[in-house]
Amino acid sequence: MSTGASRRIRRGWVLPPLLAVALTVAAMQPTSGQDGVIYSSGQNVAPAFEGWEENPDGTFTMVFGYFNRNWEEAVDIPIGPNNSLEPGGPDQGQPTHFLPRRNRFWFRIKVPKDFGNKELVWTLTARGKTEKAYATLKPEYVIDRLLIMKEVGGVGNNRETIKYVNNAAPILRIEGETRRSAEVGKPLDLVAFVSDDGIPPAKPTARMLTGLSRVAWGLRVAWFVERGAGAVTFEPEQFKVYPDYVSGSPWTPGWEAPPLPPDGKVPVRVTFSTPGTFVLRAMAHDGGLVTTQDVTVTVKGASPVSSR
Repeated sequence: MSTGASRRIRRGWVLPPLLAVALTVAAMQPTSGQDGVIYSSGQNVAPAFEGWEENPDGTFTMVFGYFNRNWEEAVDIPIGPNNSLEPGGPDQGQPTHFLPRRNRFWFRIKVPKDFGNKELVWTLTARGKTEKAYATLKPEYVIDRLLIMKEVGGVGNNRETIKYVNNAAPILRIEGETRRSAEVGKPLDLVAFVSDDGIPPAKPTARMLTGLSRVAWGLRVAWFVERGAGAVTFEPEQFKVYPDYVSGSPWTPGWEAPPLPPDGKVPVRVTFSTPGTFVLRAMAHDGGLVTTQDVTVTVKGASPVSSR
């Protein structure tokens, strides 16, 4: 896809199997030279309009994702002229910390019943390149839960998986307050509680790639940074929530969801290296549908050491 304003990045790029395998091999040796290669770093981020959902009250929800063109580097774009949603912006809950690669169905914005033919435009500028995603209520852009399950995990797109189309999204909640304070270098403990209906059943990612949308089934939880710049350490180390086809993600061939505690309690210890405001996101995923919860953390500089 060329850079510049585009009317829409439509639900990701669906690549044929042989090309998917070729990309996996190429990803093992990321380069940063001429056009047409896979870059490990140095590239920009393109916003994506995934489609719209109709709500029971007659309003609509615009669904966005993004494509970080780097296969290894996360990119930070603060809210402002370089990361804005209009009208009504610039800040409407979009990410500022962009994980590598294509991240789909990432966040939602509700618009009123009378939105009509208007457009909601997400603009991102990074590395000297500006790109826009235009969200509209055109009928061909409508999406629903079933479409998302098909595109993310292949649920319901053949006879074997059609029986799982009644899948419900995981239930996720955060223990305690969703606004916290912390200090540089001092760990912060967070706990997520998660449960699921067991649909679809746990199943590792296929050993042979059959397309970029194939992902492991089974309930899992991971924490990551959604907003905020600066190194953040999670203990235990979290698996990658973006599609890495080589190692460490639910898209990696052979990856399977790690077992969760029987009580559904998933703790994590977080340490910040720099002061600032961070949004940490817990994501519960069952292989088809996702539920997220955020915790906003205000991090202060380390207290000075007193001398006697």
